Amino acid sequence: MASLFQLNGKIALVTGGASGIGKAIASLFAQQGAKVCVIDIQLPQAQEVVREITAMGFQATAYRCDVTLADEVQHTMQQIVNDCGGIDILVNSAGISHIGTLENTSVADFQRVFDVNVKGTFLCMQAALPIMIQRQSGVILNVASIAAHVGIPDRFAYSMSKGAVYAMTLSVAKDYIHDHIRCNSISPARVYTPFVEGFIKRHYPGRETEMFQQLSATQPIGRMAKPEEIAALALYLCSDEAAFITGCDYPIDGGFIKLNN
Repeated sequence: MASLFQLNGKIALVTGGASGIGKAIASLFAQQGAKVCVIDIQLPQAQEVVREITAMGFQATAYRCDVTLADEVQHTMQQIVNDCGGIDILVNSAGISHIGTLENTSVADFQRVFDVNVKGTFLCMQAALPIMIQRQSGVILNVASIAAHVGIPDRFAYSMSKGAVYAMTLSVAKDYIHDHIRCNSISPARVYTPFVEGFIKRHYPGRETEMFQQLSATQPIGRMAKPEEIAALALYLCSDEAAFITGCDYPIDGGFIKLNN
């Protein structure tokens, strides 16, 4: 059992790896033997994650990249290939949220969410795929959301973007299965990250405890997920133990989709 879910010798890229879910995934993958490339628009934070990983005796390197810019993504992927020799795993965790209905979502906000969540995932997959095709192996894991599957109040643009991530996952899995490339997605419910903590403080000053409890209660299990719990599912899906899995989405939602009625 000790040898399960090992990533020894694998080159793993994690976008949005400087915080939250991405940070947890980067750390766990490194602990399981991968050489992790922590990709984020915030380079100092990415470098801090790398320091934490290397201090534990594992391998990681930080790369600054704006995933909405095609040239930056291509340059970063090529730099990683030059530095590491290839790409075995790509985790698209970079993403942003937005609050609003169809009526009060501005064109600018819609475009911003689309650019990061949809275009960013597209550009990273598009840049990594030729490298994986050449090697005739690879794993892509996209971070979707329960918002891709059920209606969430006041999350119009965010839901749009995560629905697109889910659909892209299925398309890539179908098109590249004969190149021995697997593509799956995960759909978390609410995860308690620094982003969520900051969101509560900004939007509900003085009501932080109340809103934390309210948001926690929306999951039938009675709490938000921990980033490390999401990382554990990501590890399984990117490991050789999941070699027979492609074109699937995995809700990790405390019962939100099936039990919230």
